[in-house]
Amino acid sequence: MVTVRDVARAAGVSISTVSRALSAPEMVAAPTRDRVAAIAAELGYQPNRAAAGLRAGRTGALGLLVPDLANPYFAAVAKGVAERAREHGLGVFVVDSDEDPAVEVEVLRSLAHQTDGVILASPRAVEADREAVGAKPVVVVNQDGPLAVVTDVAAGVRLALEHLRGLGHRRIAYVGGPATSWSDARRRAALGDADVVALGPHHPTVAGGAAAADAVVASGATAAITFNDVVAVGLVRAVRERGLRVPEDLSVVGCDDTFLAALVTPALTSIGTDLREVGRSATELLVGRLTAAPGSGPDDAAPATITLPGTLTVRDSTTTAPPTP
Repeated sequence: MVTVRDVARAAGVSISTVSRALSAPEMVAAPTRDRVAAIAAELGYQPNRAAAGLRAGRTGALGLLVPDLANPYFAAVAKGVAERAREHGLGVFVVDSDEDPAVEVEVLRSLAHQTDGVILASPRAVEADREAVGAKPVVVVNQDGPLAVVTDVAAGVRLALEHLRGLGHRRIAYVGGPATSWSDARRRAALGDADVVALGPHHPTVAGGAAAADAVVASGATAAITFNDVVAVGLVRAVRERGLRVPEDLSVVGCDDTFLAALVTPALTSIGTDLREVGRSATELLVGRLTAAPGSGPDDAAPATITLPGTLTVRDSTTTAPPTP
């Protein structure tokens, strides 16, 4: 399918110039406008109906809030959002709350004035966030809501447990994340009947993983599932400093299956999903809401939840359980 990017490349102009030339031609110089129109016709480009349907007075930008942009999970989601937004001729403003619910609400108030709608990726204060955004459409990621994109967390946890049990592990620890995390609550619920030692909450960082090391060792677990890959890295580093080997003495499973999982040593076995698809799907939901019938409010949108499958990628951080002393 020919995209606006293809037309822009062939015409030697920016994507925004192509969008203006086709949707608001009076704003573009005649030679450029004519060249863009001719190339679009030659390539068979059909303007995206969603972008064309955006009503007058819109900013032409979407907002994306993440708790921590340094976390590779949110960086990958942001890539998916930006990719799909470009296809619709829209810009994206990204804000980072630094895992602070109070900051989250504060930055959202500002973001709402600069955008047509907002994607909340793993928000920590979702109800207050909705109030801060006001009447703007909202899509949530890994949170309950009328418009939501979620990962099948329970399926991913089951795969991890089956993998570890198959390796002979009978005592498994879970290193949990923030108490306000939707994903953490779902993982704990999925682990509820599995006789797993649940630890935490812990900060979802390398330091948080390191802080959990003593509790993991004291639990007698031979395997640990962590809140995310970043926590797993901190845990691996800290238990090694205590003289334990990974995976020979302790198998470790991360969550999110970010690019980090394949880069560290040992490479992390990790629960995950297609992170860019998370961002793309959230953007499609939001653009669909923005192009709904004129006059419909945010509460009039038909509920829509996209559930992406949970997966498990097995790498080097898991192996057979050590012999029982």
